Amino acid sequence: MSRIRNSQGQATVELALCLPLLCVLVLAVLQVAVVVGDVLAVQLAAREAARSASMAADPRAAATAAAEAVTQIPLRVEVAVTDDAVTAEVHASAVTEVPLIGWAVPDVGIRARVTMRREPP
Repeated sequence: MSRIRNSQGQATVELALCLPLLCVLVLAVLQVAVVVGDVLAVQLAAREAARSASMAADPRAAATAAAEAVTQIPLRVEVAVTDDAVTAEVHASAVTEVPLIGWAVPDVGIRARVTMRREPP
């Protein structure tokens, strides 16, 4: 007596095995995209801080105000002023908060530094 094997439900079992891995992979890609967006925002904040500081009479206040106006991320702005140049360094932390990924990956520290020539105010 020969028995014919029934393959009904095989695709459902394969999907059930692969779906959690696929979901984690999609969430990891999403977390990378969030961190890259934060890196770009910090770089923009550093450029704007340096540009504002290079033209202002009070470079430190201008750099801080310009950097905070550009992004919603909490920033720490440091400004170094010389006779002919100003350097703005912006520090931030990209919070990893995507579900299932955020607890496994620590927060990422971001730093951007821009130097521009000073212009007379």
